[in-house]
Amino acid sequence: MRIVVQRVKNASVSVAGETVSRIGRGLLVLIGVQAGDGEQDARLAAEKIAGLRVFEDEAGKMNLSVRDVGGEVLAVSQFTLLGDVRRGKRPSFTEAARPEDADPLYEAVVRLLRESGVPCLTGVFRAHMAVELVNDGPVTILYDTRRLF
Repeated sequence: MRIVVQRVKNASVSVAGETVSRIGRGLLVLIGVQAGDGEQDARLAAEKIAGLRVFEDEAGKMNLSVRDVGGEVLAVSQFTLLGDVRRGKRPSFTEAARPEDADPLYEAVVRLLRESGVPCLTGVFRAHMAVELVNDGPVTILYDTRRLF
């Protein structure tokens, strides 16, 4: 899984002009499921998101997780994170999982976050979404369950 985590003051997702999810302080998480990903990738992703220390403590150091600050997560499925533009100008999405494989793994990340005590709202899988956010910092972290950065 390829994931972009953004620390936000607030974020929302709308579909066809209707807001479907809105969070306050927390994390906007864009999740791209790669072909070959499995339950282990979902577990790694959920654990990383829930425990990622990107919120400042009383000393001003990024030392607290979304759970520590009572924040929320807005998880949005985004297959375009797997777009490959190394050749040509149009992205190739051959590395992205098929929708029927990606949706259960995306939902598994959401479920695991909720089970770990992190409130998690979602976008709408395969819908054309408008995502709005106020990035706090800005703080943006990339994570891939298959490689170390």
